[in-house]
Amino acid sequence: MKKTRFAAFFLALILLLSTAILPASALEPEVEPHATAALVVDGDNDVVLYDYHAHEKRFPASTTKIMTSLVVLDAIKKGQLSMDTPITASDAAVEVPFGSSTASPPIKAGETMTIENLLYCDLLPSACEACNVLAEAVTGLTGDEATAAFAELMNAKAAQLGMKDSHFTNPHGLHDDDHYTTAYDIYLMAREAMKDDTFRKIVGTSSCTIPATNMTEERTLYNTNGLLCGFYVTGCLYSKAIGIKTGNTDEAGRCLASAAVDEEGRTFYCVVLGSEYVWDDDGTLHAYSFTESSRLLDWAFENFHMTTLLDAESADTIRSVPITLSDEVDQVLVQATGSIQAVMPSDYDPDQAVLTFDLPDEVEAPVNAGDKLGTVTFTYEGKSYGSLDLLAVDSVERSQFLYTVQQAENLWSKWWVKAIVITVAVVILLVILLSIFRPRRRRSRRYAYTGAGASRRHPANHYRGRR
Repeated sequence: MKKTRFAAFFLALILLLSTAILPASALEPEVEPHATAALVVDGDNDVVLYDYHAHEKRFPASTTKIMTSLVVLDAIKKGQLSMDTPITASDAAVEVPFGSSTASPPIKAGETMTIENLLYCDLLPSACEACNVLAEAVTGLTGDEATAAFAELMNAKAAQLGMKDSHFTNPHGLHDDDHYTTAYDIYLMAREAMKDDTFRKIVGTSSCTIPATNMTEERTLYNTNGLLCGFYVTGCLYSKAIGIKTGNTDEAGRCLASAAVDEEGRTFYCVVLGSEYVWDDDGTLHAYSFTESSRLLDWAFENFHMTTLLDAESADTIRSVPITLSDEVDQVLVQATGSIQAVMPSDYDPDQAVLTFDLPDEVEAPVNAGDKLGTVTFTYEGKSYGSLDLLAVDSVERSQFLYTVQQAENLWSKWWVKAIVITVAVVILLVILLSIFRPRRRRSRRYAYTGAGASRRHPANHYRGRR
């Protein structure tokens, strides 16, 4: 019986401890995604909401073209190219393996298109030959030399963005064992690319028509992103979607980097890698790269909300600081200014938040209302969400008497002042002592003797006239 009680107590203790160490937010989707890796991020605050093998290396397929576009846009920003720059495709650029995604119809050798239209071909129908032409335009080289030089630029950009687990060997994402990335790294480049208005406009377009060229009639391009366009896959449209890029090879599987914005203006990113298309027996297609992305995004929108974590109305931010040199008060109140907001899970518990105050042990008067006296930092589950300034609530005047006393004390605290005062005191004391104890000279007196014998020793002289 005792053993049974002890075992029950021990089990209860383990459960209690295990509950205590669980994070405050343990929200996860009910079902694991149909993918080898997935990631959901609050793009406004760069907070990972869901991580499923997001840091494991995967083949990116055509999501690579996000990086290709970034390198081209950088060249435009540097003045090397412009959106209107005409580029003529070389023979080497248009040679892509059979089955590769291309513009419709494919770009031909000798065909001239602007950088802008090449970007549309790159990002909407995912044209591999357009990527080769763009690489030649940026590097000024052709063929394999252009590919190698452009890949160097891609890897340099990846390093700049903090993509620690990525390596690129080509601008289109066709399979290469040494061409890899992670779901998290794809998010980093996707978020960076979406800061560019041109990129954001292109990837948010469901279809467009580009003008005729010297070799081809005008083209109508359709977005391969089923969340935005139903041309390639039907039944996957997602009203909140604003981009961005698909990918597919046998080795990579179905991939999608997506972004969505809701009516509150919240922006979430989702990356799904290694997914697949599955047909049911009745012929129904499950395009999991799209359906899983929309499911994960909906989960994020439903379970995470913009929350005011800290502001001037928060009672916990009011503090008092001891104040000196004032004969009116001995404390001055401080209060936070501004606010800290973030997308937080629905199970967010403000009681678990940690406020860290950076305030001096004391301040000296005068203090004016609105003076910054310190800061308060908000931390939740080990992550800092920012800091607010702590400002004085009221003004406090300085007492001139106390200030004078302080200045005197400060002056006396200096060793050289003490040395001078002690030296002067010693000198004065020595002068006084010398004046007291110095021996006096005896005054000589002269006597006139009139008695007997006076004539012998001191003859009397009674003369009073002139000689």
